[in-house]
Amino acid sequence: MDAAAAKPSRIAVIGGGISGLAAAHRLHELAPSTEITLYEASERLGGVLETQHHDGYLAEQSADTFITNVPWGLDLCRRLGIDGDLVPTNDALRKAYVVSRGKLVDVPEGFLLMAPGKAWPIITSPILSPAGKLRLAWEYFVPQRKETGDESLKSFVVRRLGRETYERLVQPLIGGIYTADPEKLSIAATMKQFVEMERQHGGLIRGMRKRQADSAKTDSGARYSMFVAPKEGMSTIINALAARLPEGSIRLNSPVRSVERLSEGAWQVTTAGGADTFDGVIAAAPAPAAARLFEAFDPTLAGELGQIEYAGCAIVLLGVRRDQIAKPIAGFGFVVPEVENRRILAASFASYKFPGRSPDDSVLIRVFVGGACHKEMNELPEQELRRIALEELADLIGLSGEPQLFMVRRWSAQMPQYHVGHLELVERIEQLAAKHPGLQLTGNAYHGVGVPLCVRTSEQAAERLVKQLHLSQVER
Repeated sequence: MDAAAAKPSRIAVIGGGISGLAAAHRLHELAPSTEITLYEASERLGGVLETQHHDGYLAEQSADTFITNVPWGLDLCRRLGIDGDLVPTNDALRKAYVVSRGKLVDVPEGFLLMAPGKAWPIITSPILSPAGKLRLAWEYFVPQRKETGDESLKSFVVRRLGRETYERLVQPLIGGIYTADPEKLSIAATMKQFVEMERQHGGLIRGMRKRQADSAKTDSGARYSMFVAPKEGMSTIINALAARLPEGSIRLNSPVRSVERLSEGAWQVTTAGGADTFDGVIAAAPAPAAARLFEAFDPTLAGELGQIEYAGCAIVLLGVRRDQIAKPIAGFGFVVPEVENRRILAASFASYKFPGRSPDDSVLIRVFVGGACHKEMNELPEQELRRIALEELADLIGLSGEPQLFMVRRWSAQMPQYHVGHLELVERIEQLAAKHPGLQLTGNAYHGVGVPLCVRTSEQAAERLVKQLHLSQVER
């Protein structure tokens, strides 16, 4: 074997969030002799995932859990050897609330994002008016949509369940996941399972009945324990991934300025420290950043990437004593419908979800402000956000006094918006990227948000690159 043949392949991974780390880790698993260089623009890894500890509070700066009804997040934790550190959410408080006419009301039992699983909780709930309940029940008779093109989430829900159910239940529940405008959000890209219910069963009520019947046969009903998190926070996953990568492979404070395809088929990655050459590139940067990197060698691809819009929000973290809450809730938090005309999107009681998130006599509350429909609020001064959060919580849960902990974390333009036509846009992007051997795209901009989906798409990108470049593999 000559020296050239023995030279290991070199791969660049751009972006050190969960997606870039998962891609780099999978590359190292499959082709451990490959040289990996991971470029991260900021001073730390993890992207939006970050756990901070302050005076007995474990304060997550963004996502504080992940779901296990899809296997990819849990499987990664097993391979990292940290699955024993995972803890489930508190079953005793597995309830969510919605603000209804100024008061906190239980989300009806069995209502799954936009489909009713049980009749009686809906009938007895004060959230919907009698007319709204009748319109919801009429969903059973609403004809199936004949058109096959994409549809906005709002259009889908109003068409099937009525405007009141959309405004009072679905909009706040979905808004709490995507911080998005449901009038623009693609139902096919975000909630495909409900589109399939309509196509296969004629409607959501029929679809939920079939789902429940199938679940009864397999004895696997809905479980809140499907949501888990590492005992010491989500940064545990980030730290474990970084620890598995070869020493010297991570470059912090290294924003990539450009990516170019060289005439001999190699890839040149340029930073402030100079240019380096690689056999392949995995771009795990947000779509707008990837668009800037690719502008020089493929402006068409860059243009399509630039069409993916982003939104953000501000998170106000408050640590308070339990005796400061006059009207405590027995649940994980609440969401706020737009029709309530309030200044917050939702509130999550982190220390109710998991043990060890706050001192024993205290509560950690995360209040979400802004989102796609109220972008101006994302940038309010910290003291203004503090005032808003305290005033809203005073009205809704009787919070009084000064907090023990106060933090604001702004996430501007961090959540991709899956607008109507998103799936077709992503298909065009992937077709254009496929014309460049050695280039793979990953991240939450394409096929789903949340830790498990980011892990899956990133590992798939790594696996495709290993096959494409014929990298030497080991059985994993």
